[in-house]
Amino acid sequence: MLLKFLLIATAVTAVLGVAIYKAVSEFITGPALGIPMIFLGCVLIGDGILIILARGRRVPTKGLSDLKNRDIFAIGVAQGIAAFPGVSRSGATVSTMLLMGINPEDSFRLSFLALIPASIGAAGATLLLTKTSIGSAVDTLTPPVILLAILVAIAVGLVSIRTLLRVAGSKRIALLTFVLGVIAIFSGITSYYFGVG
Repeated sequence: MLLKFLLIATAVTAVLGVAIYKAVSEFITGPALGIPMIFLGCVLIGDGILIILARGRRVPTKGLSDLKNRDIFAIGVAQGIAAFPGVSRSGATVSTMLLMGINPEDSFRLSFLALIPASIGAAGATLLLTKTSIGSAVDTLTPPVILLAILVAIAVGLVSIRTLLRVAGSKRIALLTFVLGVIAIFSGITSYYFGVG
């Protein structure tokens, strides 16, 4: 079931993500980049409200084995939408799964598992679509700098996953989505009006 989940979600993500990436890189520049962040903030706040309403009625209990193909497709769409600048991939996928009634712990685990093929695909697509930019950036990096970056990313990732799993298992998940939503909206407005962020 996990292999099926990863295959379907990754395929949908690839098609949607590449299309969005190409459209955004060709047509959206400057302060317009803040608009997706504002949108994301509103979605996160809406998710927080829905989580509170849903938890008032029932506790999310669905797991991986309960997912149907259409559910996995929707998760792939959510992950593909993260190709928009400022949209959090994990935020989009976790929020989608929470709204489907999947328990928070499984939502975070599946989101991080889906990250592996999505990251490989995103790196490959970026290399193929922007060869010259990547080439000039790679020329300035040394092996020790690359190794340090990998080690820091692994350490921060492990701490973040552990912290998020604890939050996901508590009643603070709604508060977390509200806070992230407000931060995203503030960042988007700042980017839109001042061209930063």
